[in-house]
Amino acid sequence: MKELAGRLTALDPDAGAAVRVIAYFDRLAEARAGLEALVRGAAVLAGVPARLVDAERRVQVRVEADGTRRENGMPVDPAWPSAALTPGGDPALWLERAEAAEPSVVDAVILERAAGAVRLVLDRTRGRAPADDPALVETVLDGTAPEAARLHAARRLGLDAAAPARVLVPLDGRPRIVPAHPAAEPPDGRVGVGPVVPVLDLPRSWAQARVALRFTAEGTAQDPGPGVVHADELGGVALLADLVVPGAEPPPDVQALEAAAAAAPWLLATLHAVASTVSLRAAAAEINVHHSTLQERLAHAEHLLGWPLRTPQGRFRLGLALAMRHLARP
Repeated sequence: MKELAGRLTALDPDAGAAVRVIAYFDRLAEARAGLEALVRGAAVLAGVPARLVDAERRVQVRVEADGTRRENGMPVDPAWPSAALTPGGDPALWLERAEAAEPSVVDAVILERAAGAVRLVLDRTRGRAPADDPALVETVLDGTAPEAARLHAARRLGLDAAAPARVLVPLDGRPRIVPAHPAAEPPDGRVGVGPVVPVLDLPRSWAQARVALRFTAEGTAQDPGPGVVHADELGGVALLADLVVPGAEPPPDVQALEAAAAAAPWLLATLHAVASTVSLRAAAAEINVHHSTLQERLAHAEHLLGWPLRTPQGRFRLGLALAMRHLARP
């Protein structure tokens, strides 16, 4: 290969350099080099920083032209020369070459050979499954599955078995497993968030996330409340989930709420503000009404419900009633 590269260089410098690149990555592949070594090779050969970003498998590696691994937090520039890890896939390996520079034949060979070697490493170590593969997620969350099977599924999902994670459950019920750090943006809409736990405890995080989902609300006038609820912030209120059966006959206080809401469309939003703020003045500001208007509404609501709302005991009872109303939904 060296002799061939030398002969080609005499005829065409780019062709000779390309052959040397091929030989270099072939040696790395034979030695079963890791991701950082492959990205380092691309950076050193190209003379510019190289970056690997595989969002599905939660991989990000950036290496400077001098071989030093260094993340800089800057977004990828679509103008950089790049290569996908799979045919037709999104770019995942970039050479951080200035936009004004024309991509060279050598750059193309570096990207092609490095991307191929990276793909082999990822397939070998993290599998081809996407980060939310339903079958793998189901295995990780199955507390009755053998530990070895759950750990294997976690690795296929790109999870670090030694790092904590948590489960998010949106309204459609399809769970997502996310690392504890950095914090992940929850899906849109109603979402229950499980506690951060070791990977082998994720079935518990999933169970608690499903409970938290039952406490969420649409955030509308007829369904006021938070759209995202964290299980570890519920405390003892979570015990109500074992007492209120979805779709069954609601508790009497919930029935009273529904009857009162039918008579006064403003009632639910007003009572949620009273139950979730530190004072009546804060509640009035929350729903953008004058303090005296809120007092009038509360007097009317007390008449409809049949219990006081301006005492500590009455507000506590109101908070429980609102929580049980969410839990009673089918």
